[in-house]
Amino acid sequence: MIGILYFFVIILANSIGAVSGMGGGVIIKPVLDLIGAHSVASISFYSTVAVFTMSISSTLKQLKSGQSFDVRTIFWISGGAVLGGILGNFSFERLLANLGSDNQVTMIQILLTIVTLVFTFLYSRYEWRSYTLEAPIFYFGCGLLLGFLASLLGIGGGPINVSVLMLLFGFPIKKATSYSICTIFFSQLAKLISIAAGSGFLQYDLTMLYFIIPAAILGGIFGARLSQLLPSKKVAFIFQSVILLVLGINIFNFIQLL
Repeated sequence: MIGILYFFVIILANSIGAVSGMGGGVIIKPVLDLIGAHSVASISFYSTVAVFTMSISSTLKQLKSGQSFDVRTIFWISGGAVLGGILGNFSFERLLANLGSDNQVTMIQILLTIVTLVFTFLYSRYEWRSYTLEAPIFYFGCGLLLGFLASLLGIGGGPINVSVLMLLFGFPIKKATSYSICTIFFSQLAKLISIAAGSGFLQYDLTMLYFIIPAAILGGIFGARLSQLLPSKKVAFIFQSVILLVLGINIFNFIQLL
């Protein structure tokens, strides 16, 4: 029953995540927290697998449709995202070990997620001034920050990816969503490698992946298709609407933990 519920949550979340560039994890993580069927570590792992799988299927779909990426930009952002993903997972495991309470770790994740959601909504809503930075160090630093937050918060990247890419590099929203998905791929790959090299996967109920992986693939395909069909204004509307929805879920989850 839980597996089927996760299946529908993930397919919907990843479809929306692929369209908006959020990656789905920003929806998956709080909804699975709300369901409460697994520990914070398990939920973070399942969200990571779902978002990583979605990023693969979505990127392949976009490449097949003729979407092009600047190799130099991808190289530096992804390099930063890999390092950030490793550091973020290390920080997450240290929090679990030192605090010793799932609720405390979840509350920290929720608070940081709420901060990033509020920043993202304000930026996208009021169209703050963007910069056009081009030096490799800025691409690397951006990837490092986004990879760290994605891995630490267990949300895959979330809406902050899109907003930061638009803010720092002046990307239009559809271009930012494409590069966001690539960043998500590398940060979540780094997190999965870190888990494999550390505690391993056997601590989790791996049977749930029979539901999670197919749902993530389908969500990535549907989302990439919708992204091609929808104009930028519609993408921006979906982006802002989902931010408000997820902000509400996170605030509700935080109140429940108090």
